[in-house]
Amino acid sequence: MKRILLMIAAILIGIIAKAQQDVMVSQYMFNGLFLNPAYAGSHKYFSSSLLHRSQWVGFTGAPQSSMISVDGPLLNQTMGVGLIVSNDHIGVTDQTDIFGNYSYHLPLGKGKLAFGIKAGVSRYYSKYDQLTYWDQEDEVFSSNLTTKWLPKFGFGTYYYADKWYAGLSIPTLVAYDADKDFSLDVEKSSDVRRHYFLTGGYVFELNKLLKLKPSLLLKYTPAAPLQADINVNLLYNDQFWFGASYRTMDAVTLLIEYQTNYRFRVGYAYDFTTSRIRNYSSGSHEILIGYDFGKDLIKVKTPRFF
Repeated sequence: MKRILLMIAAILIGIIAKAQQDVMVSQYMFNGLFLNPAYAGSHKYFSSSLLHRSQWVGFTGAPQSSMISVDGPLLNQTMGVGLIVSNDHIGVTDQTDIFGNYSYHLPLGKGKLAFGIKAGVSRYYSKYDQLTYWDQEDEVFSSNLTTKWLPKFGFGTYYYADKWYAGLSIPTLVAYDADKDFSLDVEKSSDVRRHYFLTGGYVFELNKLLKLKPSLLLKYTPAAPLQADINVNLLYNDQFWFGASYRTMDAVTLLIEYQTNYRFRVGYAYDFTTSRIRNYSSGSHEILIGYDFGKDLIKVKTPRFF
């Protein structure tokens, strides 16, 4: 019986970890680099973001995620570069990602079409000695799992104009575990699975004070049902964003962002969990702080839509 309980605990931790192989955030619509490497350099200035998310507050072992990112243009915005460093802590497992991003931008119609790649490494670490277990003679869970490093490569494409955007990305196209044979088929070379993200949004100018931005994110992986984020955000006086999102099978999100000046912005999001986890959690909290910089920033007269 003791071993059965221990196995159930380990399986539940594994399910949560595998279901969230990539860090999940609610305010991605204000920084597309979280989802798509082709987003890098899509503004005329450099942009940085610091984000922290406490997911499923009150649920023991729930994810705690932190991310920092910076991106900007090169060579008259024909290319872009970016960097993302993130940490995701779930249960007794810890994942740290470091990824560099590169994009190339081509004028097309009234906007630009960008192609991007990302490359980096993920560090996985499990602290089994923090588990509560009953079989004291079983040494399997009495020590930490050896640190594992996985190189990863991703790809994305992104089209953007003044008032709308659309993108398709595969954050992990290839991953390699040294304990397995290398293969372009990610399922043969690692335990990571490919996730496909399709994004799009449009900004409607309602009047001089109000702008409406509906947006959509579709997330697909062959091993799980299709998931959609349906978002609606309202911009008031080019300073205050008020928004709501519905994530199918998961949560309803309310968010706000304040553009304090042309450089600094701060945002907050709260998720009301709609799945069965709501019986054990009071929701999720997320805060984002952004800072834009660069010599071309003061020349930009329009607010940051995406």
